[in-house]
Amino acid sequence: MKGHAALKDLKTWFARRAASPQRSHEDVPTEPAGYQQTASRLHSFNRYEIKYLLDEFRVPELRSALTARMVSDPFSPQGGYPVTSLYYDTANLRFYWEKIEGLRFRRKLRMRLYGEPAECTDETSVQVEIKQRVNRVTQKRRIELPYGAAKHWLDRREALPCNRSQKGFVDEVTTLIGNLDLRPIVTTGYLREAFVGRDADLGLRVTIDHKVHGRDRDLGFASGATNRFIIPPKLAVVEIKANERVPYWVTDLAARIDMSVVRISKYCQSVQAFGMAPRSRTGAPQLDSDFSAMDFVAT
Repeated sequence: MKGHAALKDLKTWFARRAASPQRSHEDVPTEPAGYQQTASRLHSFNRYEIKYLLDEFRVPELRSALTARMVSDPFSPQGGYPVTSLYYDTANLRFYWEKIEGLRFRRKLRMRLYGEPAECTDETSVQVEIKQRVNRVTQKRRIELPYGAAKHWLDRREALPCNRSQKGFVDEVTTLIGNLDLRPIVTTGYLREAFVGRDADLGLRVTIDHKVHGRDRDLGFASGATNRFIIPPKLAVVEIKANERVPYWVTDLAARIDMSVVRISKYCQSVQAFGMAPRSRTGAPQLDSDFSAMDFVAT
């Protein structure tokens, strides 16, 4: 789809997607994988999240313990699947500073791609998502649409056709973009392994993110531009997400293998890694004193 055609064809695209059963759970590709979603392509969920850093050499131990009690996504390849996010913010980084200052209510807007960035075209499905924090609860709302249409909506401020169930979210994003003059700031990317709870642990989710990297220019998903590590590659980011409470066996496991709880934001790490804002004592931690040693070319 090109230009206005991307928007004109959206109603047909949404109808086709709704007619085709989609199986997915919250953070995996929207091709067959995991839980059954509702028929609506607008998803919303609340979670408690705890983040840890873990040395990569301890990851096999963690993976073994998780697979003994959880289910790994059968449609993810060994080693994980790529996740790339493009973050939007104001010229003075309002969303960044809200995170750094620890506001009880804060939010951010991002576009997320599940799959190889090099293979992304205007027809590729992406997620436009608002992620917000209300006290200790993380809330996410998002809509799935073609990459070309998402760019025209977010970057060119063109109206997005939508159905009634999507209108509230679409209006909120459109208002945010217009009132705050949001623009693309940075990308983040990583390889993600995902595990979901079973039996008594339904609702539990654990992810392991490897090789967390980002960039501050050439922000198109398929641009092939150079990235740099924004977290030392010797460290994996582990996220534990639960609807109500984290099972005791998970917290015991975290203590046993020396997982360190951190207040960390991949978005903030990317902003800081490229010198857009100073580091904060209470924000994302300084993880390596020599970021220049972490440059690499994405493949």
